[in-house]
Amino acid sequence: MAQRPPILDALVVGAGPAGIGTALALASVPELTFGVLERGQIGQTFLEWPSAQTFLTPSFTGNGFGATDLNAVHPETSPAFSLGVDYPTGAQYAKYLRSVTKHFQVPVMDDAEVTAVTKLDDAFAVETSRGPVSTRALVWAGGEFADPTLPRMAGSSLTVHSREPGAWQPRTGRLVVIGGYESGIDIACYHVERGAEVEIVDAGTPWDAGTGSDPSFRLAPRSRIRMNAARATGRLTLTAAHATGVKRDGDTWVVSLDNGTKATSDSRPISATGFGAGLGPVAPLFSARPDGWPELDEDDQSTISPGLFLSGPAIRHGGLKFCFIYKFRQRFAHIARVIGERAEKDTSALEAYRAAGMLTDDLSCCGVECAC
Repeated sequence: MAQRPPILDALVVGAGPAGIGTALALASVPELTFGVLERGQIGQTFLEWPSAQTFLTPSFTGNGFGATDLNAVHPETSPAFSLGVDYPTGAQYAKYLRSVTKHFQVPVMDDAEVTAVTKLDDAFAVETSRGPVSTRALVWAGGEFADPTLPRMAGSSLTVHSREPGAWQPRTGRLVVIGGYESGIDIACYHVERGAEVEIVDAGTPWDAGTGSDPSFRLAPRSRIRMNAARATGRLTLTAAHATGVKRDGDTWVVSLDNGTKATSDSRPISATGFGAGLGPVAPLFSARPDGWPELDEDDQSTISPGLFLSGPAIRHGGLKFCFIYKFRQRFAHIARVIGERAEKDTSALEAYRAAGMLTDDLSCCGVECAC
């Protein structure tokens, strides 16, 4: 009779910043057995980024003064230092993740796509393209990039999502971008800078959000600077309306708006409408919040599948969004500590994350506004 393969203490799915960052925190717990599975290569999502797309948050080396690089996933590293850039491209950031993985000897199995997950009494049975794995704790860090959302309207298939390379190809004449938050402003400014005439439509007018210091709810300074420069050219229009449909009319795409007007585009309109949670095969193992995002307990754990954790930009607690690396990395050490304590391991080394400003376990301190 074949022996049951050993059960890992923890398994991380995804080798992006959330997955590698969580694995690095787990590596700080002595004698904990863990591994990482990745559907492609380390940093696969960033390798799939359009070549013209760059980070919104800047990288800056200040580790020696207690200021961790905003895009770092480990307190002793800095993408700005290793890459020599402040706003990395996807390919550059994937290089950073590979170097961190190699330096800290994180056990990653690539080309191992997870196809099914079953919750057992004391473990999770994980089926992958490279065979089965069993683990007591499972951390889903699959990211959102593979789960783009198109606008809910007739003709949405006639648009191209901002994550697709085609959305970043040179455009001439008029272009309509649906969605006016960061990704919409980013891609609209990119095309204005190259001579196109762009109209952004968004009933929520996120470009007008002027209160609050959280960039999850208002444009980042870099985005606002670029937007103002684009508007100064006369080739960027901001329209406060909801797109209700798209139709093709000869060589033109016509976008109907709920204010009774229409916006016309000389090439396929771009949907900058964000992403879903990217849960894939573990979606049934999470309950959903009223807003559709995964419901989590205070340890970023599924409320219906104990031992299943979420790491990455889909984390929500109340009205808090952990949608930037510098936000969701605050939870790496917390998840690792919960897993380590359940495995009866020494987790004291994780306090180094707190000292580096990379451990938040009191969520009540999040969302505090700046005084000025």
